[in-house]
Amino acid sequence: MRTVIPALQEAPSPARRRLLLAGGAAALAGSGLWGCGSPAVPLPGAGRLRRIAEAHWPHRLNIQGTTAGGLSGVDYNVERSEYLLLSDDRSDLSPARFYIASWPAPWTEAPAPRDVVQLQRPGGGPWPDRRRAEPGTPVADPESLRLRPGAGTLLWVSEGDVLRGFGPSFYESARDGRLLREFALPAMFSPDPARQRGPRDNLGFEGLAVTPDGRHAWLAMENALIQDGPVPTTQAAGGPCRLTQVDLETGRAVRQIAYVPDPIPLRPLLPGGHADNGISEILMLDNKRMLVLERAYATGAGNSLRLYEIETRDATDVLNTDVLATGNHRPAPKTLVADFASLGLSRLDNTEGLCWGPALPDGKRMLVVVSDDNFNPLQTTQFAAFEYTDRP
Repeated sequence: MRTVIPALQEAPSPARRRLLLAGGAAALAGSGLWGCGSPAVPLPGAGRLRRIAEAHWPHRLNIQGTTAGGLSGVDYNVERSEYLLLSDDRSDLSPARFYIASWPAPWTEAPAPRDVVQLQRPGGGPWPDRRRAEPGTPVADPESLRLRPGAGTLLWVSEGDVLRGFGPSFYESARDGRLLREFALPAMFSPDPARQRGPRDNLGFEGLAVTPDGRHAWLAMENALIQDGPVPTTQAAGGPCRLTQVDLETGRAVRQIAYVPDPIPLRPLLPGGHADNGISEILMLDNKRMLVLERAYATGAGNSLRLYEIETRDATDVLNTDVLATGNHRPAPKTLVADFASLGLSRLDNTEGLCWGPALPDGKRMLVVVSDDNFNPLQTTQFAAFEYTDRP
C-alpha cells in the first residue's frame, strides 16, 4: 500500500523523508492496514507507570494561523498551569514556534490551545526556512525545551543541519520568543565536511533536561558521534550517545557521560526495511538521577518506546575523551522503568516529548508524554498522562 506523505513547502531532506515514510508505515501498522509486527517484549522491572489518560489533536490543527504538529518537546509551567509545546517544524509550514496549552484534570479532553509564540533568531526576526535561508545562515530544527527554574526564560535545543554545515545548538529565549543567548558548545559537536567525525545529520541534540535546582542543563544526542561508533541495528546496540552537562550560570559544558542505546527491538516487516533506535528525550528525577526515553521504529512493525532510569554519577566523565572506545570509559548503567507497549495506550507513535505535570491528589508525580506526528496524516499528535512511582 502506498505511503501518503503530506506536501511541504519544500522537499524534505533525505533523513527527514525517511522519518516521514517511517511514520506513515507505523500508522499503517497500528491501524491494521499493514501487517502486525511483533511488539517489544516487556523486560523485567516494568510497572512504575500507570496510565491515567490519553488524548489527541486532529491532524494539522490550525492554531492562530499556524499548522500545529511536529511536537517534539513539552514542559509544564506550574505557576500558570499551562504546557509549552515545541514544534520541530523547520519553518517549512510556519515559522519556528512553540504553543501554549491547558490540559486540566481529568485529562480526557484534548489540550486546549491558548497561544503561539514565535522563536526569534540572532538579531531578531523569525528563523528562515531552508528554501529561503542564505548560505551560511543556520536554520532552526527545535527538538526539546525546558523552562529555566527561577529565571522565567526558556531553554531549547536545535538539532542543526549537518548537510548545510551547522551542528546542534543550545539556546535561551525570553518567554516572548526573543533570543537571549546561544551557548558555546564543545568542538566535538561541529560538523566535519569529510563526515569522518562529529554529529550525524538529523541525529543531533534530541533531548534536554534541567536539574530541579536550576543550576545545570543536560543535552542528549539521539545517536553516537561518528567517531564514537555506529547507529544501533537489530543485532547490536549503537555506539554511546553523549549526554553533556552545561553550567547555566557560566554557559559552559562542565561534564559529559556516555549512554548506550539498545539494539533496535523491532524488525522491519520486510528484510532491508528502515529501522532505528535512539534517545528521544531526557528528564531529571532529581539533581543526579535522569529518565531516558528510547524510541525505536521498524517499517511495518511500528514503534517501540522504553523508559530507563540512570544515575549520572555512576558514569565516567568523558568531556575530554576524543573518541569513546571499549575500555576507556564506563557508560551509565540503566534500569528499565517501563516498556510503553504494556501501558494500555491506543497506539505507540513517534513520542519525543516528556515532562512532569501537576502533582496528583495522592502526592505522586504525573508524567506527561507527547508524540511528533511529522505532519503526516497517518500519524497522530498523542498526549498521554501517567502516574509515576519512584523506586524505593
